[in-house]
Amino acid sequence: MHELNERQQKIVERLESEGEIKINELKLLFDVTEMTIRRDLEKLEQAGFARRTFGGAIFIGKDVALKVRTGIQVEEKIKIGRKAASLIQPGDSIFIDGGTTTFEIARSIKPRMDITVVTNALNVAHELLDKKIPTIVAGGMAMEATATLIGPIAASTIASLAFDRVFLGATGLTASHGFSNSNAHETEIKKLAISKAAEVNIVIDHTKFGAKELFSFARLGQVHRLITDRLPENELKEACQSAGISVIEA
Repeated sequence: MHELNERQQKIVERLESEGEIKINELKLLFDVTEMTIRRDLEKLEQAGFARRTFGGAIFIGKDVALKVRTGIQVEEKIKIGRKAASLIQPGDSIFIDGGTTTFEIARSIKPRMDITVVTNALNVAHELLDKKIPTIVAGGMAMEATATLIGPIAASTIASLAFDRVFLGATGLTASHGFSNSNAHETEIKKLAISKAAEVNIVIDHTKFGAKELFSFARLGQVHRLITDRLPENELKEACQSAGISVIEA
């Protein structure tokens, strides 16, 4: 079993969402030397997550990487999912997007609950199908790495609907950059869902605090509730409170 450090785990997540990564980008992102990144990629190749290329690496370990990602902060994600699911009311129309933490929400919803769920995540849809919950899948182009549906077809489906609550994941949160994600296509879906929602909930574990991904999809003031496993540090906590976000510790 190859134990990955936090930086290597984040590289796996980026590989999973992007499909390909460049050494130069990672060097800047993590503020480490090229040699450090090369060693990271060598380890990921040995572990079966990636194949190194000239100047970077490509993603090959979908199933393994999904398991690894699910295994990171797994207890925390289960708690967050359970707490988020407890906020859903009978009669709600909700949207759940893709991600390992949002998947835990689907796992915690009671079977046959009187709600309608819209999702662009195939694993979420499959979970809800087993629970006999009315589910609308936003069609679109399938992203193999994350099992989410993206692009104009997914966007047009979501744009025509209205949600009582949306539950979204994020890979970064800072006071200045807001909630962010490393994939432009998934960011577009998140923005759309927020624009169609009466209530916006973000579910993230504490390791995402202070991380800043390339694409911001929501300012602090656009989010009603943050559900997490551990309260943020004072500065970020105060920024959330000032913006009117209710921060719930699962």
